[in-house]
Amino acid sequence: MEQFVYADRFFLEDRITGPGYLKIEDGKFTAFFKKLPNESASIIDYAGHWIAPGLVDTHIHGFQNHDVMDNDAEGLKAISEGLLSCGVTSFLPTTLTSSPETLNKVVAMIGENYTEVKGAKIKGIFLEGPFFTEKHKGAQNTKYFCDPSIELLEAWQKHSGGFIRKIALAPERNGAVEFIEHAAGDRIAVALAHSDATYDEAKQAVEMGASIFVHTFNGMSGLHHREPGMAGAAMNLPDVFAEIICDGHHVHPAVANILMNARGRKETVLITDCMMAGGMPEGRYQLGEFPVEVKNGAARLETGSLAGSILQLKDAVKNVVEWGIATPEEAIYMASTAPAKSVGIDGECGKIAAGYAADFIVLTPELELIATYLDGKCRYDARNEEKP
Repeated sequence: MEQFVYADRFFLEDRITGPGYLKIEDGKFTAFFKKLPNESASIIDYAGHWIAPGLVDTHIHGFQNHDVMDNDAEGLKAISEGLLSCGVTSFLPTTLTSSPETLNKVVAMIGENYTEVKGAKIKGIFLEGPFFTEKHKGAQNTKYFCDPSIELLEAWQKHSGGFIRKIALAPERNGAVEFIEHAAGDRIAVALAHSDATYDEAKQAVEMGASIFVHTFNGMSGLHHREPGMAGAAMNLPDVFAEIICDGHHVHPAVANILMNARGRKETVLITDCMMAGGMPEGRYQLGEFPVEVKNGAARLETGSLAGSILQLKDAVKNVVEWGIATPEEAIYMASTAPAKSVGIDGECGKIAAGYAADFIVLTPELELIATYLDGKCRYDARNEEKP
């Protein structure tokens, strides 16, 4: 079955164009036309609106009162469905530092159930930890911190059915170099996080295959003019991606702009680091084993430290445009194509291109989300709050 989507503007893989018609056939994108090629064709009319690729969240812990670490298949499905209201059509469920045994169970649960979700598609697992350093622990439990272990990674990979797509570690820990080389060789994206590494340590990690800096500026050694640290490495090293949380709490807009200017907007990745309180009222929640209070738009531990976020990816896109640090085209790219590229899944999602699943979002010119489509079917409509 073929249908055409009409809109004023389209953010295609290689250009912005419109008005016109995007053809979808059998749930996949096929081609774009300035004029309707078939007068009797079925048309989905979004006049006055913009069509963009579905967003890709490569760092998210939970949503709508569910956490990946709950080890609950029904909760995973609820997160998947809830994310459609954020404009997210693909994501990586993200774990927290925990015991090897607990992580065995969680990755096995995801590996066994990812094909069963009905909302945003699960494209792999992001293991955030446990190979971190105490100085920049963030909301990670130091009780389980340890040196990188190839044996542990192989066990998790086995339990998950080979579904681990990304893993984060502190590059100054013993054995990090060998671990990075092994993981990168296994086509797992290696990310650097929760680290007090020097610039040279980060540089060595990148030379061995690490390619992502996790929530840049948060949980890492800062930039100093005599020791650039992890933050300096994230901005200066070639051919890496830098994540950033643009909720207005984690990073000042001017600092986000500095990163984007230094790194380039093609290599800057908007992520949420959202925890279970995303999409929920203010109050008390859990992040892994830690109690968290959500107040005034931020999630904090009892110590006052930030504990993930309640950011929705659609709002990160809107924020960076409203802050004047990115164009709509750049913002959408940083939340769709760039994250997909960062973990090697850009061959299947993150762009509107022929042969890709017709996963897309409908936006107003003010970047308000109107609808989310999966495989050419509307699965979320903000105008009547129809949720899956």
